[in-house]
Amino acid sequence: MAAKNTVTKKELLEKASGIGLKGVSKYRKPELIHAIQVAEGNSPCFGKISDCWEFNCQFGGDCQS
Repeated sequence: MAAKNTVTKKELLEKASGIGLKGVSKYRKPELIHAIQVAEGNSPCFGKISDCWEFNCQFGGDCQS
C-alpha cells in the first residue's frame, strides 16, 4: 500500500491565508488544521476519529498515520 500524502505547515498556512484566517501562524499543526476545517464548514475532526471513513479528506495523510 502506498503512503498517503501529508501536508506541510507551510502549505497549511498558505491555505489558511487563502481562506481569510488571520493570526494562525503560531498554531501547532493540529490546531491549524482544526481552524481550517471549521472555516470551511466542516467538523474539526482531525486526529479525533480512529476509524474514519472519509477517504477524500485533504488531511488524511497526517490524520491516519
